[in-house]
Amino acid sequence: MKKTTALFSILLLLVFTSCSTQTDEEPKTQTDQEKTPSEEEDNTTNEKDPNATPIERHGALQVKGNRLTDKDGDVVQLRGMSLFWSQWQGKYFNNNTISWLTEEWGIDIIRAAMGVDHGGYIENPETEIAKVENAVQSAIDNGIYVIIDYHSHEASKDPQSAVAFFGLMAEKYADVPNVIYEIYNEPLADDWKTVLFPYSEKVIAAIRAHDPDNLILCGTRTWSQRVDEVVEKPLNDPNVAYVLHFYAGTHTADLRKIADKAMVNNLCLFVSEFGVINADGDGDIDYEETKLWMKWMDDNQLSWCNWAVSDKDEGASIFKPGTSAEVKPLESDLTESGLYLRNILLNRNYDKP
Repeated sequence: MKKTTALFSILLLLVFTSCSTQTDEEPKTQTDQEKTPSEEEDNTTNEKDPNATPIERHGALQVKGNRLTDKDGDVVQLRGMSLFWSQWQGKYFNNNTISWLTEEWGIDIIRAAMGVDHGGYIENPETEIAKVENAVQSAIDNGIYVIIDYHSHEASKDPQSAVAFFGLMAEKYADVPNVIYEIYNEPLADDWKTVLFPYSEKVIAAIRAHDPDNLILCGTRTWSQRVDEVVEKPLNDPNVAYVLHFYAGTHTADLRKIADKAMVNNLCLFVSEFGVINADGDGDIDYEETKLWMKWMDDNQLSWCNWAVSDKDEGASIFKPGTSAEVKPLESDLTESGLYLRNILLNRNYDKP
């Protein structure tokens, strides 16, 4: 009986020792385990820091299907402003204006609309290129995107000038992810298949000879509205989007249907210019139609630039006539359009102020 009791005591001691050892050496749960350096690095990379600049958050842009994506493959929607024709409002192509729009309006992108005709690039190439380069450098310094826009209605009549210009720009900015090339602002009656397609191929080739990666925007017939015509013959470049322009006081649901057709057929669209007024750049703000357009762009995650950073005496201008480009603008310098666009950009509020 004593032997049995002793044996039982030994067995209990062995069991207790085994359980204690197993508890001490039990692996930690996934929650308690420390993350490896690689896991920490991956999580940091994938986070979008709200305090980072647009370039820091998104990096190089890439078209994927009918969407614009960033360095992480996430869909990106850029929102910003377009400068006016450079030969007439070139004073705002400076760091003072672009820094102010970045810091106080929260823009992600600025469009440098380089006037080509009517005293622009064709007649004064060095002067107009210098304005574009000022705007591009300011965008780089502020960490935002910039569209180099060949602002013409008749560029297809002189494709070699466009080829020469974009060759220079692409050679200079080939390694700069901020830069986007818009190769034809608003074609008028040019047929897509016979005129715009070959024009775009020539200019794209000049860009890709130096810059194989950056986004290219291609204009379409009828002031960049007939994006649906591209469906039958899209360009053979993996990083191209097609330009859609609208003015809320003139263009309504019919134009949105045209754009929907293009997107359904896997074309990526970019609204590089739109207005909250009439197509002639003047008139009162059409608040109701603007709200419909803004919701449509948000629903389709389309990037946009509003027309225009200008003090011309017309409805589209964000500045009142005489507003200086050399000092920080005051609220009293803003037009009704300026106040409205600032509210849209800062608060995503599309209601009438």
